[in-house]
Amino acid sequence: MANLSLRRQMWRSLELATAELRLELTLACGQSFRWRETAEGHWTGVMGGRVWTLTQLKNQLWYYVYEKQQDTAHKKWTEEDCEPETKYKVDVKAEGHAYSEEEKLLRDYFQLNVNFEELYKDWGERDPHFKKLADTFSGVRMLRQDPTECLFSFICTSNNHISRIQGMVERLCQTLGTKLCQLDETSYHDFPTLSTLAESNVETCLRDLGFGYRAKFLQQSAKTILDSHGPNWLSGLRNVPYCEARDALRTLSGVGTKVADCVCLMSLDKPEAVPIDTHVWQIAKRDYKFVSSHGQKTITDKLHRDIGDFFRNLWGPYAGWAQSVLFCSDLKKFQNLKQKPVTKKLKREIKCEDTDKETIQRKIIKQENNKNKRPVSKKTTKTSVK
Repeated sequence: MANLSLRRQMWRSLELATAELRLELTLACGQSFRWRETAEGHWTGVMGGRVWTLTQLKNQLWYYVYEKQQDTAHKKWTEEDCEPETKYKVDVKAEGHAYSEEEKLLRDYFQLNVNFEELYKDWGERDPHFKKLADTFSGVRMLRQDPTECLFSFICTSNNHISRIQGMVERLCQTLGTKLCQLDETSYHDFPTLSTLAESNVETCLRDLGFGYRAKFLQQSAKTILDSHGPNWLSGLRNVPYCEARDALRTLSGVGTKVADCVCLMSLDKPEAVPIDTHVWQIAKRDYKFVSSHGQKTITDKLHRDIGDFFRNLWGPYAGWAQSVLFCSDLKKFQNLKQKPVTKKLKREIKCEDTDKETIQRKIIKQENNKNKRPVSKKTTKTSVK
């Protein structure tokens, strides 16, 4: 697997502050399910029909693009066979700078035309709670994914959690997608095409892979799109208003309001879409004192619309992007980022042998408790008895 410290001459980079993008948050918060941290700070995944490794160093985003595998029948490919292309097609110019085809794809995928620092500033001025989290969770950027991959990945999210969804999407690609490259012992595949997903035997195949009832939704949705709309229908929804795109997606099997909003936000250029699930509902109630008008106990279409409108009124036209920051900040895997830094005094108190996390955490808590204790006066006062 490509590593920046070993092969820097084979990498390319672009200037990008971590306030604009943090890979470890953006690629692991449940937007896309194709990326893995293959080495410390190095993320490898599939985007645009190519295999990439990304990493960050200071204010630069470094990227390494592997060549597609040419012949699977006669040769086992390794990392050495997957060198990046030496010639890059240049066909786009912006502000006097010529972009390679790879950089153009990367900029589109991370929507680098959007000034994220300005958005954070605007949201912080509108919302004191967001401002508290802004520094810790900066750079949680919204991806612009392929609509087919985004839709069928999110159909798999029903009653599921991120790690299991990742496994399902990986099995889907390994089984039905075109092989792109093999690195070490891992093979990377493109996402299946609509025509492949629509084949009659796909439901049985996916049930055997552990997809359960979702297998039927995947096959039926692909078939409906091809039979009723055509292969370019999904990408065409980028050009229609948000509500129209959302309602169109909801006509597909396995696509409710939440999944439709995820697809609108993460692949169809609808930044105002705010996906609502029980997790986001809890955030609305806990952190914003949101109270539903009819005291609903489940997420109805009306409640989904009311919470979405609440956040759109609060955050403005990029409300979906702001919501993704709060969603990320509430994930269990990122709670350690909220911990207060260890003071110099506490560092001196922690002995060399106390290296386990539980011991250090106990000492941090003890220090904070001692700091919050009020001094007790030594003088005692007599209580008068009437």
